[in-house]
Amino acid sequence: MSIQVLSESQTAALLPFATLCDFIADAARDYAAHRITSPTRQVLPLKDDALLLSMPATSSDIGIHKLVNFAPGNGPRGLPLIHGLVAIYSSETGEPLLFLDGPTVTARRTAGVSMLAIKGLREEVSHIALIGTGKQASGHIEAIAELFPGIKVDVHGRGKEGVDKFCDQHARLPLQITGLTTGIRNEAEVVIALTSSKKPIYHEKACVDRLLIGVGAFNAEMAEFAPACVQGSQLFADDPIGAQHEAGDLIQAEVNWGAVLSLADVVDGRFDRSMASLFKSVGCAAWDLAAGRCAVATVENSGS
Repeated sequence: MSIQVLSESQTAALLPFATLCDFIADAARDYAAHRITSPTRQVLPLKDDALLLSMPATSSDIGIHKLVNFAPGNGPRGLPLIHGLVAIYSSETGEPLLFLDGPTVTARRTAGVSMLAIKGLREEVSHIALIGTGKQASGHIEAIAELFPGIKVDVHGRGKEGVDKFCDQHARLPLQITGLTTGIRNEAEVVIALTSSKKPIYHEKACVDRLLIGVGAFNAEMAEFAPACVQGSQLFADDPIGAQHEAGDLIQAEVNWGAVLSLADVVDGRFDRSMASLFKSVGCAAWDLAAGRCAVATVENSGS
């Protein structure tokens, strides 16, 4: 049986953010209740510093397998840092159902997780700061536009040219977008870090009026938030088990892992609103499975 790998735009069309967030919320509960099996991702070396990441997950309805290649040297080559695909299978028959573009799934489900964190941990939001101008930042600003239209979004980057290019590419969105190469403005209620930095780039004190979300760092050697900031926050991780091996921000801060709350805790309101909060997203194949469910449901509802 031959199934075509869907393009970026085709994949995105099957993953509308509002619907995707609902599927991720359900998956968070399923994962916490052990109704989704999602082992720690395997990471294998490719040439130089490139990596191959294997992330399978199964449930009673579907199984998925995401294969992603991360090549940090691709920037000078004019190529994306990430390539890959997500295969979706029927749990009953094992038949392939869909092959989705991997980076698009990753960007949209990761943004969906961040949006759930914002919705759960903030009563309202009018000003968000993004640090980074890559694929994940694009996914996040598109999610913000769909779920929080009209709000202010600051885009931070190291170089003015890259920031301006990013802002121009997303100028069509119903947002008040400002490009900045300076520090985070005091008015920002949410700061989302989306970089591949190996050293902390955010050093401000934890504050109850500002939600911090870390997305970019995905191994123990990487970090976006300084240890003092992490230690002063109520901590969340989308996958607390995986975070113990992959959340460099938390690992380097030597946190008490028994106190780290999950995405399911956010979704169901099991946390202290009087404390400053930091949500760390390390990624989990359970969220790719949620995206798979969303894609299959969208196809079925369209009658395709």
